[in-house]
Amino acid sequence: MTIGTHIRTYFNGEWHDEDVAIMRAADHGSWVGTTVFDGARYFNGRSPDLAAHCARVNRSAEALMITPTMESADIVAAVQEGLQAYGPDEAVYIRPMYWALDGDVSGIVPKENSTGFAICLEAVPMADQNASTTLGRTKFRRPVLEDNVVNAKAGCLYPNNARMLADVRRRGFGNALVADAMGNVAESATANVFMVKDGAVFTPIPNGTFLAGITRARHMDNMRKDGMEVHETVLGFADFEDADEVFLSGNMMKVTPVTAFEDSQYQVGPVTRRVREMYWDWAAST
Repeated sequence: MTIGTHIRTYFNGEWHDEDVAIMRAADHGSWVGTTVFDGARYFNGRSPDLAAHCARVNRSAEALMITPTMESADIVAAVQEGLQAYGPDEAVYIRPMYWALDGDVSGIVPKENSTGFAICLEAVPMADQNASTTLGRTKFRRPVLEDNVVNAKAGCLYPNNARMLADVRRRGFGNALVADAMGNVAESATANVFMVKDGAVFTPIPNGTFLAGITRARHMDNMRKDGMEVHETVLGFADFEDADEVFLSGNMMKVTPVTAFEDSQYQVGPVTRRVREMYWDWAAST
């Protein structure tokens, strides 16, 4: 299913102006789910942190025992070539992806040096500057490395995200605030999370149960350069109930203000607005 319009696909070394079929029925990724991807953004004629996203898709492939076939710099070059068909007024979601083609004698372990690769570009608008969301609690949790590939941006992790979203949306919330295996807050179902208390910014410390995102790191760097106090620490749900502001950080929409967590209500406060302003200023300078 597409999520946008004006789709271009890079497959077998060339660009196609359509949504190309890239998998076969017997591909390892089709029936065992050995797929990884990354997501970058193009907007206002810029593609900030594109190199970091292209490097991460290769690390994700290695985490799933899939052999990367493209140097990250070559992925960047291919993306930049594909983006030439889009105007500076179009916002594009950029997805490089790998999947295993063959398995070993067991059929389960991906076979080395047997890899599919594609890039999908889709025109997907950035969020309206007034967009926000709400958070609810869910019974579903983030896995740990011992039972899932949480060190990769892997397709097999996303059905769990979908369960989280469906769970809270039944109660009218837009997203889920999710616990790790220990019961501490990890992130939302779709993005990293920050909270503000008395002017200081807090975010869950990376503990191997979630990907500490590229956009998350960019926000933290911007905030510290701006003189803000930023802490990576262990956080519980009670901390978010007592927060002054909460916002999500993800590649898709960059900054999403949160206006409620269960019964706790928040304003879109000065820190959230400043973080968003700093990101757009930084992106325009790249």
